[in-house]
Amino acid sequence: MTTALLVREISKLPWAERLLVVEKTLKSIRQDKQRSLTQAVDALYDDYRSDHELTAFTALDAEPFYEAR
Repeated sequence: MTTALLVREISKLPWAERLLVVEKTLKSIRQDKQRSLTQAVDALYDDYRSDHELTAFTALDAEPFYEAR
């Protein structure tokens, strides 16, 4: 099903049902994003725990930051 066809069919629904479709779609997108981020964290966690080159600059976290303009 194409996007245009989906939009056309959704536009035939009453506004309350269209809003429900939007809400469920956004919820699905957020869940997919969270799942992707969780997988990325799981994949990289051991590297960040053991490879000090990846975290070397965290020693500067307490330093004040001045933006160059």
